[in-house]
Formats: sequence, C-alpha cells, structure tokens
Amino acid sequence: MLAPAAAAYGFFVIYPFLLGVQYSFYDWNGVGTSTFIGIDNYLRVFTDAEMLGSIRNAFVLIIFFTVIPVSTGLVLATLIRNIRAGVFSTVSQTILFLPQIIPLAAAGIAWSWMYAQTGTVNQILSAIGLGDFTRPWLAEYGFALPAVGLIGSWVLTGLCTVLLLTGIGKIDPALYEAIRLDGAGWFREFITITIPGLRQQIAILVTLTVIAALSSFDIIYTSTRGGPGRETLVPGLSIFRIGFTQSDVGLASAFGIVLMVLVLLVVVPLQRLSRESK
Repeated sequence: MLAPAAAAYGFFVIYPFLLGVQYSFYDWNGVGTSTFIGIDNYLRVFTDAEMLGSIRNAFVLIIFFTVIPVSTGLVLATLIRNIRAGVFSTVSQTILFLPQIIPLAAAGIAWSWMYAQTGTVNQILSAIGLGDFTRPWLAEYGFALPAVGLIGSWVLTGLCTVLLLTGIGKIDPALYEAIRLDGAGWFREFITITIPGLRQQIAILVTLTVIAALSSFDIIYTSTRGGPGRETLVPGLSIFRIGFTQSDVGLASAFGIVLMVLVLLVVVPLQRLSRESK
C-alpha cells in the first residue's frame, strides 16, 4: 500500500535532493564536463556579499511573512469569534482567505501596479492628504523590501486568521465562562485562555510562514526581480540567477543546500519548543 507513494517520493524528492548534493561539490555549467572542486562552492556562498545579502533579506522578510500575519490573525480571529454573527463570520473568513487562493505571481504583478507612482497606493495617500509621502515604492531603496514584505503579509494573513479561528472553536467554552465569572477582562481572557489554547496552531503557522519567507521567489520575481539593485534579492531568486543565467549549477546547488539547512535550523527548534510546551 505504501510502495507507490514511497516510490513517487523517492523519485521526485529524495533522488533530486541527492543529485543536488552531488552537484554542489562540482564546477559544472549544466552541459559540459564537470570538475570536482570539493567544498569551494560552499565557501563561495559564505564569502559572497550578494548571496549573504540575499540571506539577510530573507530573514528580514520573516517579520512580514510571519510576525505580522500571525499577530494580525490572532487579533482578527478573536474579534470574529467575539462578534458571533454567523453570516458575518462566514463572509469575513471568505474575504480574508481569498488572497491565499490567488497565484503568488499574479499577486506580485497586481501589487506592483498598485505600488507604481500613479498606482492605487499613492492615489489613496493623495486622497487623504498625505501626498508628500507618495513615491515609487518598489523602485526606492529603503522602501522596496518592506513594500514587498507587505504583499506577503496580505497573502498570509487570511490563512493565519482562518486556521486560528478554527483552533479557537476547539477551545472548551467552559474555560471562557469560568474566567469571566472570576472577573477577568478580555485581555486576561486572551492571554490566559486563547493563546495557550492555540499553541499548536501558532506553531504550525510559524513553521509555514518562516518557510515561505526563507524560500520566497514568486512575489519577488514578478514585482521587483530583486531590485532596485540588490535591495529585494532573496536566496530563491539568487539561486535562479546563478543556475539559469550564470549557468553555474554547482554553486546554485550548494546555495540551495545551504538554504535548506537554514530553514531546518529555524524550523526544527520551533517544532521542539511547541512539543515541549504541551
């Protein structure tokens, strides 16, 4: 019964991974003869300013892909639960979840239009009297990376809200009734009952969103292509450029392995903490 799934996983996941590890020790352009160079590719990854900068940008994106969506999702899920209006709850969840079903490439293109000098964002700022703050958001140093990060926040907030709202529904209502009888307010209720009850959901969301931040590609590629300069360059886009533009398959493979290790170094401790706190 397990053989077909195991065979597919081995062929499409394990085998390409092992090939990637093998390629990372070679100097190869993908066509000609390869040359074994040991760990030179890995040394280049950790000494190249461009690749190190892309890793730094990816960790900055964790703020927008993880911290903002999870925090906002907690607040929105609590508010929707407290309102307890069936139709409102259904409609609000549907609206919030819509960005999740939109292809990330399409989201990047749409937001690049809205961020343009004559786009929706600047038009809204001008309409509310903040015309001095208008700018080409994706083309300006210092603003491009946060602007791209907010696209990720918009995409992921709905997923976080819906999952957390589902988790709140599994918390025993008697716990809320008991703490209200003790005279606790909404904030104490939120800290004492809601957050501990959502520990597993929060751990899952943090894992998913951290992976999304560190492996981001679609939104960056369609909105900025890593610009201006290297302001929004991330590992996924850097690997794409090295492998398909510079035809350095060995270095691209080594960077991919490093990225996988970085993801594991961040995610595995989070998973252990969530299990230990049960």
